Amino acid sequence: MSHNDLPSSRSQTGTIHEARLLRFSFPRDRVIGDSQVRIEKANIGVLELTTSDGLVGTGFFFDLFYGLPSERELTRIFEDQAMPGLKGEIPAVLINRILRPRGGNRRMLPYGFAEAIDQALWDLHAQSLGLPLWRLLGGKEGRVRAYASGLDYHLSDSHYSHFFAQAKAKGYEAFKIKVGHRDVAWDLNRLSLLRDAVGPEALIMVDSNEAWTPKEAIRRINAYQDAGFPIYWLEDPCLREDFEGLRQVGEALHYTHLNTGEYLDLAGKRALIAARAVDILNVHGKISDSLRAGWLAAEHGLEVSLGNTSMEIGVHVACALPECHWLEYSFQNTTILVEETVRIEGGYAYAPDRPGHGIRLSDRARAEFRCPEAGQETAARILPAPPIPLEMSAA
Repeated sequence: MSHNDLPSSRSQTGTIHEARLLRFSFPRDRVIGDSQVRIEKANIGVLELTTSDGLVGTGFFFDLFYGLPSERELTRIFEDQAMPGLKGEIPAVLINRILRPRGGNRRMLPYGFAEAIDQALWDLHAQSLGLPLWRLLGGKEGRVRAYASGLDYHLSDSHYSHFFAQAKAKGYEAFKIKVGHRDVAWDLNRLSLLRDAVGPEALIMVDSNEAWTPKEAIRRINAYQDAGFPIYWLEDPCLREDFEGLRQVGEALHYTHLNTGEYLDLAGKRALIAARAVDILNVHGKISDSLRAGWLAAEHGLEVSLGNTSMEIGVHVACALPECHWLEYSFQNTTILVEETVRIEGGYAYAPDRPGHGIRLSDRARAEFRCPEAGQETAARILPAPPIPLEMSAA
């Protein structure tokens, strides 16, 4: 018996019928990045999967550093490489299917399509049941604490201070900054400016994006503490697969948590945990993979943090994982594309109560901000003038 022969029910979704891909490109409202990268534009793709009974599931993909191909080319590639495995299938079936790719069949879909598909499938499945995604995933409370993340390495001191003072005024009590400058005095200056902006009682996290060796990471955290800056967590201090080095750093952190795993796939996260080289496991990306990583962390009694996800869709996962106490919020203007954003209030992120993940591309975005051709950037004015100049730091 095929799935088409199964008895119908109100909770059974239709099968995937077609896909639509849209392309957007526009300036970010500030330069974001770390000690290795600098990003000035948003290059966003939107995937809409439609089922035979009219539901639309939405997923997002992007290229941080380069523009996406044209919509025509994106559609051609998607139809060739992804759609054969989707068309005619029930979304819930695809979510639960276990595959074992082998040999030449073991390859990644380009342009972040896999994550967008995962988001769209979960969206469709939850919509078919009339449930918000966080409820479908088993969440009991639809909110999680959020910390303000600046992605701030390239901001001037004045813009940096203003940014975090505004975050403090919005109710945030925890803040993450970028460190990893070759001169420790630069890091200490940023920590001092942050304390002036948010007060001495705030929780402070630092992220070096793998800038250091293990010994340098230990030296830096000691320098911060000796200067009077207690650090709640140190994120990605050295190379992602240097499990022994990470373990050494973790053992040297007497009052600071080691947060890492962001750049590792599920197999890498398993090896990281086995090496006892993590205190807080950083998860993001595919909803399905984040859930599996969360289950793995729970088996070992580890806390989880939810890193940046497209349009904060990851809030649903954060609300569903009992060991997840923090969600990263980075104030990115990519949310201008959607009808309703994830509500952030009083230092908490609230998962939408709408069926599915609740994030939909807006009619305004389709009309004004869409850029179908490669190299095209929106001509629409989508951003207010920033409160202070975005001059770059001299460092």
